[in-house]
Amino acid sequence: MTARPSPIALHKALDAIWRTPSGIGRLSSVNHTVLGKRFMVLALVFFTIGGLLSMLIRAQLATPGSAFVGPEIYNQIFTMHGTVMMFLFAIPMFEGFAIYMLPKMLGARDMAFPRLTAYGFWCYLFGGSILIIAMLAGVAPNGGWFMYTPLSSRPYTPGINADVWLLGITFVEISAVTAAVELFVSILKMRAPGMALTRMPLFAWYMLVTSGMMIIGFPPLILGSILLEMERAFGLPFFDPTRGGDPLLWQHLFWLFGHPEVYIIFLPAAGALSTIIPVFAQRPILGYRALIAAIVAMAFLSFGLWVHHMFTVGIPHLALAFFSAASALVAVPTAVQIFAWIGTLASGRPRWDIPMLYVLGFFIVFVMGGLTGVMLAMVPFNSQAHDSYFVVAHLHYVLVGGFVFPMLAAIYYWLPHVTGRQSLYRLSVPAFWLILVGFNLTFFLMHLTGLMGMPRRISTYPSNWGWDWLNLLSSVGGFVLTMGFALVLIDIVLQFRFGRWFRRDPWAAATLEWATATPPPSYTFASLPRIEARADQLQPGPIGGRLAGGEGYLGFARNGEQETLGVDMVSGEVEHLIILPQRTYLPLWTALATASFFLALLFRLYWLAPFGALLTLALFLSWPASLGGKKDRGPVDIGMGAAVPLDREVTGSVTILASRAALAMNGTLFASLLFGGLFLLVVAPNWQGVMQVDLPLWPRVGALVAVVFGAGLARLAQTRNAAGGEPGAVLLATAGLQAIGMALLIASLVMVPDPTAHAREAVLFVVLAYAALHSGLAGLLAGFAAWRLAQGYVSARRQTEVIVAGLWNGYAALVAVLALGLTLLLGGLGA
Repeated sequence: MTARPSPIALHKALDAIWRTPSGIGRLSSVNHTVLGKRFMVLALVFFTIGGLLSMLIRAQLATPGSAFVGPEIYNQIFTMHGTVMMFLFAIPMFEGFAIYMLPKMLGARDMAFPRLTAYGFWCYLFGGSILIIAMLAGVAPNGGWFMYTPLSSRPYTPGINADVWLLGITFVEISAVTAAVELFVSILKMRAPGMALTRMPLFAWYMLVTSGMMIIGFPPLILGSILLEMERAFGLPFFDPTRGGDPLLWQHLFWLFGHPEVYIIFLPAAGALSTIIPVFAQRPILGYRALIAAIVAMAFLSFGLWVHHMFTVGIPHLALAFFSAASALVAVPTAVQIFAWIGTLASGRPRWDIPMLYVLGFFIVFVMGGLTGVMLAMVPFNSQAHDSYFVVAHLHYVLVGGFVFPMLAAIYYWLPHVTGRQSLYRLSVPAFWLILVGFNLTFFLMHLTGLMGMPRRISTYPSNWGWDWLNLLSSVGGFVLTMGFALVLIDIVLQFRFGRWFRRDPWAAATLEWATATPPPSYTFASLPRIEARADQLQPGPIGGRLAGGEGYLGFARNGEQETLGVDMVSGEVEHLIILPQRTYLPLWTALATASFFLALLFRLYWLAPFGALLTLALFLSWPASLGGKKDRGPVDIGMGAAVPLDREVTGSVTILASRAALAMNGTLFASLLFGGLFLLVVAPNWQGVMQVDLPLWPRVGALVAVVFGAGLARLAQTRNAAGGEPGAVLLATAGLQAIGMALLIASLVMVPDPTAHAREAVLFVVLAYAALHSGLAGLLAGFAAWRLAQGYVSARRQTEVIVAGLWNGYAALVAVLALGLTLLLGGLGA
């Protein structure tokens, strides 16, 4: 049993291990508290930029026939406003908040993959900077934040404007998907011992479902962006109807992401509300299990709603009826949450404070947005209001009501946790009323202009159509709203400088984050608690004092290592000890290498792009060099009379779970690609009379045999390693077979006739390229596992690399089978 040090000695020892150094060393930080704050601060910077762009929009539309900016600049402004708010503010803001808060709520010391979090932040910074710099240079995207084809295709947008959007957003989405995997794994595996799923705080449930939605929902947009950029750069006609493509394919892929994204944005905000409301109602939330069911139902239904953005494009009537019904049905789980929050307040003893003002604003604004959403779910009304300012009003009532108002409530509720100070509240009340009044003055009137026929995305309008006074008042409201946000910013700055110090838990809350010191130390918890009750019904004050004194798990510093615990996904019982990687510059260098790849594509230096990709891959492969061990350690003391094995010595490690999540995300992207090929086959014009593609069958069959046998050998290597045998030769054989499979797949795609001639050939080319890429990755991971084995990092107990190689080889085999099937189907079509 490790002796317990004094609280002060424990603090000093842990801080020496976990702290982020000053100066240039800050760039090496991988600490979740530091990175969470960086995400949130950068998101607020982008929010400010997006707000300034909205003021320019309202200045242009304040009067008819305005010459404030011309149509070209206006198109860039409204495109960048939507892009910044949706991609650079809303999603990164809640990601940053979750990265900062979840380990504290769940009783862990950090996230599962700190370096991945840091890499995601740098990708977010560099990708967002590409978009902002392009705007300042006058070449910002100008086709709308949805980038509909054919407007965004090269014949209609010949400059780099659309490329900036496609490549910049794809770069930023790397940050989003890495955060999704990070959050998903951390919530499932890194909770306080005893915190079963049925004891998790509701915010963790909301973020678990949200991260799962991101894993499934983001790949269609990434695929669509890749396909459109390939069309723009190399002429592959996925969206060109004259060559067998279809612009509607872009809409399907975009809205397969775009509508779940609305709920991806709303659910974290709802999680914040489910945490804040019980505190101010002074009673536990009503319907804990019903809320969990509603969250899951909302996530499920959100993926069946994307077509309601496309009601006017010629969808068959039966499909219209289905998607209209699904769009109305999603109001049910939303209502369950609304009534649970109202019931909690009604049955408690509510006390009013600034966070509750913004909760009230949420109820007013979001419910109104939900009602107009039900209206737009009805096909006849949607057909009349489609692409009018009524839709603009609805969108802002839902997104601002469903995210910004809860976000402001969360800022005032949790900012004392960040600063260690309480707000003076001198400016917060007038700021709230300016925001509430300014918002409704701006956007409520847009319902009326929309019903009067004002279309979206116009830069000017005539003076005799009755829209003049409504637009003027909307513009006035927009500036009032901006003043309210400016007061909030000033109030936050004043809190940092003049707020009253406090010790712990100023709100008398019942969740674990208030058991930390405020501001929180670099290691979050000096020792980790055991949770025997629901984690939103705790007493943070007494718990915090005991944990600071080391009266919990891991109440000591050992070997200079950053230690935290991994638990069973369902029961929350301790399974293993996780040793996290320490601060490093590798995430920054890897993100810079990734940026070189995207910049080479943006500036059409295509010969340079492979070098950026290879450099990125090489840097990623260098990440594990400092991880692992060359001998089995067996059970390790974690305090409280318990001992568990290390993470690398179990088969349920966070790395293996992350690989499964990454494969699910990858599978969604491939499924979207298969959907795109079949959609073009069934729906797209100019497929009649195309000549049969006479591709030799032997390379594809040979590739299939090599990849499938490679996957079998990878499985054999895993079995042999687990039994204590020597899997090195089998792993090398796996890598060799996958290399052969990749070579044969590349030979097959080279044999595809001109892929720029018709969408059928383009789909064949991309599907074979995807299969070749993943065969190569599978072989690379098998070779990497063999190298780690030779270095002594793999044994019968330390199986992680071999298991990961087996997973990716199995996926490569599945891809090869489906790719061969699709190429046989499409290639066999003839006149």
